[in-house]
Amino acid sequence: MTTARPQNQSLPPLRVGLIFGFLLMVMGGVVARLVYLQVVQGKTLAARAQQQQRRYTPPTLARYPITDRRETVVALDRPVFTLFAHPIQFKVERRAIARDLAPLLKQSPEQLLAKFSTYPTGVPIAYDIDEETAAKIRALNYDGLELNQAWQRIYPQQELMAGVVGYVDRDHQGQAGIEFSQNQFLQVSHNRQLLSTNALGQWLPALAPADPRALSQGYHVRLTIDTRLQQTARQALQQQLRKFNAKRGTVIVLEVKTGALRALVSEPSYDPNHYYRADPALFRNWAVSDLYEPGSTFKPINTAIALELNAITPDTVLPDEGRITVGGWPIQNSDFSQRGGRGALNIAQILAYSSNVAMVHMMNRIPARHYYRYLHRLGLTEKVGSDLPFETAAQLKPPEQFINYPIEPATTAFGQGFSLTPLHLAQLLGAIANGGEMVTPHVIDGLYDENGQLQKRLEQRPPRRVFSQRTSQAVVKMLGEVVRFGTGKPAHILGYRLGGKTGTAQKAIGGTYSNLRITSFAAIFPLDQPQYVILAVVDEPKGDDAYGSTVAIPIVRAVTESLITIEGIPPSHPEELRRPATPASVSQ
Repeated sequence: MTTARPQNQSLPPLRVGLIFGFLLMVMGGVVARLVYLQVVQGKTLAARAQQQQRRYTPPTLARYPITDRRETVVALDRPVFTLFAHPIQFKVERRAIARDLAPLLKQSPEQLLAKFSTYPTGVPIAYDIDEETAAKIRALNYDGLELNQAWQRIYPQQELMAGVVGYVDRDHQGQAGIEFSQNQFLQVSHNRQLLSTNALGQWLPALAPADPRALSQGYHVRLTIDTRLQQTARQALQQQLRKFNAKRGTVIVLEVKTGALRALVSEPSYDPNHYYRADPALFRNWAVSDLYEPGSTFKPINTAIALELNAITPDTVLPDEGRITVGGWPIQNSDFSQRGGRGALNIAQILAYSSNVAMVHMMNRIPARHYYRYLHRLGLTEKVGSDLPFETAAQLKPPEQFINYPIEPATTAFGQGFSLTPLHLAQLLGAIANGGEMVTPHVIDGLYDENGQLQKRLEQRPPRRVFSQRTSQAVVKMLGEVVRFGTGKPAHILGYRLGGKTGTAQKAIGGTYSNLRITSFAAIFPLDQPQYVILAVVDEPKGDDAYGSTVAIPIVRAVTESLITIEGIPPSHPEELRRPATPASVSQ
């Protein structure tokens, strides 16, 4: 007979001790592991978790928006994305991924499959993806697809502002215009914040800033340019370029007291949104970078020099024989074959009739050494110093050549034999218009906040006096006579007064003057209290009737009329608006 073991019989003490000891060991291991994780690895793991759960906001902007002087947007950033594929991480068939991506990217599944086969990781699939498309790609929730945010620069004004603003490349670095020359000024200081995200990478509100403006200060760079005036200038220039089948042209409107450029047009232009399609030569604004011989539009500058050095007075009378010889070289007036010599002329008449011969007599009254020194003082061997890129310094002959060869100061007297940029000429004329001070042309007004308050300005060269006020006023008055009865007559606007000077210069090619011309007209407006210099230059117009008066004056006239409308400038002679105008009724 077998005796049954009691059901509640306890385990032997040894076995209980072993189990208890094992449990203590496990608990000790857990505690040790917790101590290790919390104490030894605590900071490292916390940082890793934070890295996984939070990420910095992308900068709200890469570059500041750019507006014209009236807050019309001319450049701004928009967020775009670049899609990379990491095929090694795909957990779904490649063909299925390609099929779903194809309609979003406007690529065929075959194209995407070919890209997937290029590398096992880091394959660029598409650039400049907009936010809406990027959201749809994220919603696919495929492993192995990576969207990286970038910024795309948009230029709403297209060709209109390209010569001023320029463009940025795919790396968002400026390559032309102020995007290049003021690259640092335009870049936003990134004050990014750390925000929480969920498992899908979406932002959570836990650490979001209370003030949404903390991510965007609303700053923008404001230009001095008025896009309305810029548009008028461009249309008028394009019309004359077509009419005379010209090579290129430029229009400059300069505020004479501040140096602010209200318009700066160069044609032909390009669309900075598609800069890669453009001729790279267009990236340099030729009004700033290319030298040309200004011709008769430089005669007011020479007249101011002669007045300042007491070589003449406004009442001086000089001979105009129509043709003379200097150093064995013939010099004649442009109308000599039709008009011959004009005889004795006062200074205003010399400018009005644009007499080359009389100008030579005028500047011969100044020793060549002193003449050269004054040209150098005016910066004829320096850059203008604007905020635009690719400036080129004006070029004079070497001083020894200028001083020792009489033909050099003689040709310089009527604006040939040396070269400068159109912008430089506008600056010099601005010094005459504003009472004798040289100011620096510029297109950037400053950095403004969302309330329109100025926050920062670029440093500029301080104004410097180059002519006396007396000299400047005398020359301005003479330029009024040019428009009253001289070559500038077509520039007259009923009810208003302006001064101006035409220019028609032969182009030098390979050191020899050709039959090609460069025509121009420079105006000072209004005449009684000058505020603006308006300069139009048209290169290589075709036709026997292509002169400064026929090619450039209509451009300046259209721009001046636009200025009157935009700024609400009242007429100085309102009585002319109430009766028909005749040449006899126009008075100064």
